[in-house]
Amino acid sequence: MKNFTAVSDVENLQEIIKKALQIKENPLSDPEKGKGKTIGLVFLNSSLRTRLSSQIAAQNLGLNVLVLNAAQEAWNLEYADGTVMDGNTVEHIKDAIEVLNQYCDIIAVRCFAGMKDKEDDINESILSQFLKHAKVPVVSLESATRHPLQSLADCITITENRKSDKKPKVVLTWAPHIKPIAHAVGNSFAEWMQEMDVDFVITNPEGYDLDKKFTKDTPVIHDQEEALKDADFIYVKNWSSFDEYAAMPEVKESWMLTNEKLAGTNNGKVMHCLPVRRNLELSDEVIDGDHSIIYQQAKNRIFSAQVVFSEILDEIKSGK
Repeated sequence: MKNFTAVSDVENLQEIIKKALQIKENPLSDPEKGKGKTIGLVFLNSSLRTRLSSQIAAQNLGLNVLVLNAAQEAWNLEYADGTVMDGNTVEHIKDAIEVLNQYCDIIAVRCFAGMKDKEDDINESILSQFLKHAKVPVVSLESATRHPLQSLADCITITENRKSDKKPKVVLTWAPHIKPIAHAVGNSFAEWMQEMDVDFVITNPEGYDLDKKFTKDTPVIHDQEEALKDADFIYVKNWSSFDEYAAMPEVKESWMLTNEKLAGTNNGKVMHCLPVRRNLELSDEVIDGDHSIIYQQAKNRIFSAQVVFSEILDEIKSGK
């Protein structure tokens, strides 16, 4: 594994999940693997689970960890090529990445969608700079269009909670929010579910269909009750409109997930990437109830990061 930005960077998903579950059994089984190596965790946006889980995962492998809250602690960055930097930007991203190349053996970066320029976001204007200029492996801690470490943790969680060899029904359901939210989690989850042995369905209101680049042939049902029928796993997440980029078309029906809606599922397990707006996206009764596996999901963020870092360290060691 040279870089980790999408499911396409994983050669064998089931094997990676298996390794992650083995790591979960004994997270400190290989504490010297990263000895003498440094990972730089670069945060251009806020974080709780991604920051802490990545630090724990790296430390479990013996990596030296540098954390840079770039949006608050670094110079204002310029991203455009050929710009005359006579404004409020002080350092060009190319120069910042070149410095990181000198300090780090792995660079991991978190950069949200700007939700203003559709082309900039879908073309990954920030992550693409890291992939272009980094001379060391790059790990996406979330980007404008994907959240691969979250999706890998989701796959681990579903694998742990499968009731039998029967193919489970997994539903990604839209939920309400107070502001426009990016598509990264929904896009990424769709891509990864297409690589899993599951019956995958997306449900969202009219006007909220995700980018077909990510959903492909996945059935999209605009009736939430119909989509939830017999579901084994329900992944709750908000996103704004893709076609009318970052808009929030009016939704008259209630899309918040409640126990009443779960009654039609197959005792479905409820997932959410967190943070969650209680009693807007999910009711308290669901989050705090027996259906919820949200905190198990959050814990698995450690092991999704650790297995990825471990695979990249193997690649570095092999010298490929």
